Amino acid sequence: MSGRVAAVVSGIGPKIKALRTGKGYSLQSLAERADVSAATIHKIEQSGMVPTITTLLKIATALERPVSYFVEEEDADEHPTVFTPAEGRRPIFTSHAGITLDGISGPYGEFQAAAAVATVIPGASSGGKPLRHGGEELVYVVSGELEFRVGDVTHVLKPGDALHFLTQQAHFWRNPGDENTVAIWMAVRPHQ
Repeated sequence: MSGRVAAVVSGIGPKIKALRTGKGYSLQSLAERADVSAATIHKIEQSGMVPTITTLLKIATALERPVSYFVEEEDADEHPTVFTPAEGRRPIFTSHAGITLDGISGPYGEFQAAAAVATVIPGASSGGKPLRHGGEELVYVVSGELEFRVGDVTHVLKPGDALHFLTQQAHFWRNPGDENTVAIWMAVRPHQ
């Protein structure tokens, strides 16, 4: 999926949620108006599911907006700025179990960097196979601890510690402690 298409697709859920909450609809009330299950709407809003055109048409009609509202690219701003209030963080999908990511940055389409407040439960890890991909990551631990192995070196990050590395190197992370770890996690991806 190209960066532009991904940016449009990732914007559908937040637009639906903003309209729904702006109109004062609960998930259930929108589900009844649109004839789409509340669970489906929730998954779409959390960017965990891409709606079919039929589903999007039903939701758009219930929210009194044309389908084009949800899929048009925003006008490119020469100086884009995104404000994210504490209660407005959007969940970011991750395939790793035991970690939740609450976005604090603008959409990938306009920015190369993405950042999130990460909460990692005890024992959670990136899995048995080391990760390797383009870009770089910067992790700052707020509370708890995280263990990172980058290449052949292991780093244990405690509150106030940060780790910045190029992600082409094989890397692995885990929470070795017995409490949740909270970290600011930033990724910079090369443009496709």
